[in-house]
Amino acid sequence: MSLHTLISTADLRTLHDPLIIEVSFDLADTDAGERAYAAGHIPGAFYLHLDRDLCGAKTGSDGAFRGRHPLPERDTFAALLRRLGLRAGRQVVAVDRQGGPYAAHLWWMLRWMGHADVAVLDGAWDGDMTAEVPSATPTDWQPGAALVPQIDAATLLARLGRVRLIDARAAERFRGDVEPLDKAAGHIPGASNRFFKDNLGADGRFKPAAQLRAEFEALLAPYAAGDVVHQCGSGVTACHNLLAMAHAGLGDGLLYPGSWSEWSADPGRPIAKA
Repeated sequence: MSLHTLISTADLRTLHDPLIIEVSFDLADTDAGERAYAAGHIPGAFYLHLDRDLCGAKTGSDGAFRGRHPLPERDTFAALLRRLGLRAGRQVVAVDRQGGPYAAHLWWMLRWMGHADVAVLDGAWDGDMTAEVPSATPTDWQPGAALVPQIDAATLLARLGRVRLIDARAAERFRGDVEPLDKAAGHIPGASNRFFKDNLGADGRFKPAAQLRAEFEALLAPYAAGDVVHQCGSGVTACHNLLAMAHAGLGDGLLYPGSWSEWSADPGRPIAKA
């Protein structure tokens, strides 16, 4: 069984030798996820830290700010995945305790590395927990061509008005009422707001695929998935909307990895409010 979007706790129990990776995180307390993992986690799960393991240099070779959580170098991330025991065809299960935004980011990153067999645990784990840190047998796995598209700031600026831009941040940040993290308040002109938590039901699990499809089709029209750009504060929670679209059968939109943190750092880029 190979899963490419979501996996239930019941299905996780049936998998043979999955690579389980927890990425729980809290922007306000960056060690909270690691502490929670140390206190108890899914047996066999490894932990990766957003800042240390899943990000690259915040400043590019040109001296420009790349955002709060820029993508790492592919070779560096590939080496990390080899140390965890990734191999072709091995099912990866991404887990967090925040409703999936950090797990969805890892899901997108694995697909960016050319590994299709990755799914996000849908809802909270309801089984046994352990404090034991597993060991891994390193592999010689090599990344393949990216399975997901992305867009940079310059290209997005040139295409404003010709793409559907979806911002996954909370409404008050999108409107520009508050901005606790980045250089300026507001949003990229022309963007629509789809808070990532709107993909979840009251039970904390993703809404049914048919419901997600209807909600996104209403938001995307008349654009096709290939003309949809997803962003958030730093390219992380936007992946939750990308995962929801993929689970709904709507294909892959583009991720703007630098997102608002990169966009707002350059006073020459336009900003909208309300």
